[in-house]
Amino acid sequence: MGELLYLYGLIPTKEAAAIEPFPSYKGFDGEHSLYPIAFDQVTAVVSKLDADTYSEKVIQEKMEQDMSWLQEKAFHHHETVAALYEEFTIIPLKFCTIYKGEESLQAAIEINKEKIENSLTLLQGNEEWNVKIYCDDTELKKGISETNESVKAKKQEISHLSPGRQFFEKKKIDQLIEKELELHKNKVCEEIHDKLKELSLYDSVKKNWSKDVTGAAEQMAWNSVFLLPSLQITKFINEIEELQQKLENKGWKFEVTGPWPPYHFSSFA
Repeated sequence: MGELLYLYGLIPTKEAAAIEPFPSYKGFDGEHSLYPIAFDQVTAVVSKLDADTYSEKVIQEKMEQDMSWLQEKAFHHHETVAALYEEFTIIPLKFCTIYKGEESLQAAIEINKEKIENSLTLLQGNEEWNVKIYCDDTELKKGISETNESVKAKKQEISHLSPGRQFFEKKKIDQLIEKELELHKNKVCEEIHDKLKELSLYDSVKKNWSKDVTGAAEQMAWNSVFLLPSLQITKFINEIEELQQKLENKGWKFEVTGPWPPYHFSSFA
């Protein structure tokens, strides 16, 4: 019966050595605890797993067939990485990053050593923050219907038609409003993103979430992440609060959260 290593993240060895004893957290199997393995300047935070119980085949079957197991383990991974992030500069690893042993892990770190060390240097003193922008489509459509020049021109164009013709042309106006709505949403969000990224080191636009995922009444129009210098955090949050005050009566809503473990600005395969 062999053992596997579940990798949570990579941290600077000097930071790991500065905290004694190493923080105690339960591992992926709920039995073994997390512990550090130093590889020169990089330390891996891992926990042991039974090779039979947590083989690739078994985990794949669990992911596909046992949603409660998947949710429990994914939550454990997220919470553990978040706890480590409070203590250390960390490159967080994706859920279920597992190695066959210490030699396999060391080989992977050696291959990516320069990239890892550069990432850790980049992340020190910087934080990942997420900004989600929501909008009330009904409220925005109302404004577009009343003020958009293309829509106003189309309404004027059909105003002299017979009632029968107007009925069909109004459907085209509805389609035009939908088109202008999307253009307007993208324009506003892009302008906001460009303004916010001036305060950041790096930025990225992510896929929007559906209402089923967010549980929000409004539609998500933008989802972005920023790597911010610690000194810019307050200014960044104040900027968003000002945008909220300026745009909330026009159907816009902002959600800013952080800091998060820097999943989007530190990759390690």
